Amino acid sequence: MSQAPVLHTPRLILRPHGIADYAACRRLWADADVVRFIGGAPQEAQAVWFRLLRYAGMWSLLGHGMWVIEERESGAFLGEAGLLSAERGLPQLEGVPEAGWVLGPDAWGRGIATEAMQAVVTWADVHVDTPSLRCIIDPGNGASIKVAEKLGFRPLVDTQLNGHPTRVFDRPRQQEAAS
Repeated sequence: MSQAPVLHTPRLILRPHGIADYAACRRLWADADVVRFIGGAPQEAQAVWFRLLRYAGMWSLLGHGMWVIEERESGAFLGEAGLLSAERGLPQLEGVPEAGWVLGPDAWGRGIATEAMQAVVTWADVHVDTPSLRCIIDPGNGASIKVAEKLGFRPLVDTQLNGHPTRVFDRPRQQEAAS
């Protein structure tokens, strides 16, 4: 698969990133509140540009990647969700797709992350040949931990990533969906 398929939920469209998304991605990744639990530092323009290019590369090389979360009714860019391979140096992530999501403040507290990621994990159960998915979350990020638990992720191990406490979660592939 060279490009992300489009996924639909009752309120959302998950679609491939395009060059036109660069400005919205810059705003998202430059927001200190958004990145507080994701590395802790806003990203510069070039880092966001490379991120956008990396998203296309993941689909091309791995057959999975990240989607734009777009509000169906308004067309608003709400954030990003999907599966990635980030070569973080954590043995628990080696060879296992990493689920990830990031939303702008306008989408917080509305169930958007859960709705988007439910579509992602349902798609992955059918299309990604892996025994499980993993995600990493800062133990202080209670909102993302709740999302992960709703999706069936369970704590696997507490570790450190770049000197920061990190909890690795695991979600076994749902066989009935994959059949």
